[in-house]
Parts: sequence; structure tokens; C-alpha cells
Amino acid sequence: MSRFTVRRTLLAVLAVSATCVSLPAFASKDKPVIGFSIDDLRVERWTRDRDYFIEAAKKLGADVNVQSADGDTAKQVSQIENLISKKVDALVIVPKDQATLSNVLKEARKAGIKVVSYDRLIKSPNVDAYISFDNERVGFMQGEAIFKAAPKGNYYVLSGDPGDNNAKLFKAGAMKALDPAIKKGDIKILGEQSVKDWLPANALSITENVLTQHQNKIDAFIAPNDGTAGAVIQALAAQKLAGKVPVSGQDAELAACKRVLAGTQTMTVYKPLRLIASEAAKLAVGLVKGEKFTFNAEKAEGGIEQILLDPVVLTKGNMDLLVKDNFYTKEQLGLK
Repeated sequence: MSRFTVRRTLLAVLAVSATCVSLPAFASKDKPVIGFSIDDLRVERWTRDRDYFIEAAKKLGADVNVQSADGDTAKQVSQIENLISKKVDALVIVPKDQATLSNVLKEARKAGIKVVSYDRLIKSPNVDAYISFDNERVGFMQGEAIFKAAPKGNYYVLSGDPGDNNAKLFKAGAMKALDPAIKKGDIKILGEQSVKDWLPANALSITENVLTQHQNKIDAFIAPNDGTAGAVIQALAAQKLAGKVPVSGQDAELAACKRVLAGTQTMTVYKPLRLIASEAAKLAVGLVKGEKFTFNAEKAEGGIEQILLDPVVLTKGNMDLLVKDNFYTKEQLGLK
């Protein structure tokens, strides 16, 4: 277990088998098969979730069928339909666009398949549970850190893909942190744009246009994750502004951590992925086995039971926490 603790203690503890199994012809409650549908494994963060989840599931006696939609909503629906046809016991889904999954989740419910919404909320009555980090708090941490670095001036706000419910939560949290200074007149929001598909290329284009439009007179950027932060910093570097303009991020990607240490990115948010993956595996297997859970947070939007875990702000001053948590080595980070 990570040294990082859950903000509200997880009360669900499952007794499960630690026997590894091969993929059976048909799923069963004794040897469950979990379909893990992931938005896009081209994103570094999700490859870690995949690996940790498979490791945890196997220790619980389950096998995992992983599918990556490569950022394609239609492909994800098709892949989930295929997993349903293979009679998996549970579906764990990182949605590309939760709004597109309504019909396929009805199919899952009819087939008796348990559904766990992983990290991104799927607002459907056919979802059994949701597990994530406190995503509004992640956004608040971003806004708070950037405000500390730039307590006055012109801000520009980027948010994540509009189809991702988390993007709304991140933005809401950041704006909550900045709101007092906005009302006071210390901060002016020059504009806001969402980054389609979370793609750095889209964030780069937005940032280049914004810098041109405002003659580089922007004092801080709220970037919703490390990928978009890297693009913002690339655009700033082209104007010789990298390290002079605070930029937020999240996910503790290695490149971002190195930027934080170098001083070009102000902060990132670390979400202990081994923790969420292992708890999600327990949740999926437990639901299949009919285990009872006491969830540690109020129901999510749509009345869905949820477990929320604690995120951690990372700056240059506490980057060694990743080494202590075996997330990266000193050599990877370039720490002495």
C-alpha cells in the first residue's frame, strides 16, 4: 500500500483468493474475468493503470481482458460490445465519452455484468460503482498552486476534453480556488478553451494563438494535465517565456516531473495509481462475488456509489515522494 492515505478511510475490505488463473472459456464467479476498457493507452498514465490493475486482479484470482479505444468513441463501444459477447463477469471502464455508452451499458446490465466506472464518471443507472480521486480537489490544488506563484495578473484557462466529466470537475475546482482573487480584481481570466481529446497538439495550437492574440501578456496558465502543460510550455519556450509563466499540470508524468524540477512547470498532481488500480480490482471482483461495500463518499452525480481517494500536490520541494513510493527512481528523475 502506498504511504499516501485515503482522505476518508476506505471501509471496504475484501477477503479474496490470490490464485492466478488463465482465461477460461466462460466467466465464473469463482474465477472472474474482467474486461478493462481504456480510452487511450497511448497516454502514459493509462499504461500504468493497466499494469497495476492486471497485477492486482491476478492476485485476487481474476483474469483481465484489456482493450484500448485509442481515443475513438465508436471503437470503445464496439470493444465493450465484444467483451459483453465474451461473457465477462465485470467491466471496468475508463470512458472516452461517457455519453456514448448508454445503450451498451444497458446490454451489460441485461447480461448480468457488473460495471465499474474507473477514474472518469459514467452517469448511467447501469453503473454499479465509481472509483476515482477527488477530482474537484485536484483542480483546486492546481488553481491554488498557480495563484501562489502568480497572485495577480492575466490568466488563461485550458480545460480537458468536453466529453470527459473529470475535465469539468478539474475546471470547477481551479475556478473555486481562483474565485476570491477574481472577485477582488487581482486576477483577470482572459479566456477559457477546452482541449479536444486532451491532445497536446491541440493545446499547443490554442496556446500559440492565445499568446499571439494577447501579445504574450499572460501571467499564468491553468493546464488541466501534464500532456497539455507540456504543450503550453513548448509554446512559451518559443517566446522565451518558459519558466517565467506559471503552468499547472497533473498525473506526475515523468517528463512533467522533470519540467517541475527544471522550473518550467510549476506543479503536478500525483494520483497514486497503484492504489486506485488495486482498489478498483477489489471492487470489481467483490461486486462479482456479491460482497457488500461501505462506500467512503456521498453518491456521485446520477446516484452512483463511489470511492474517492486522495491526490497529492508535487512541487520541486517534495518530488522525492515519488521515489519513496516506488513510482520513479532517483535516476529517472535526475535527483541526487
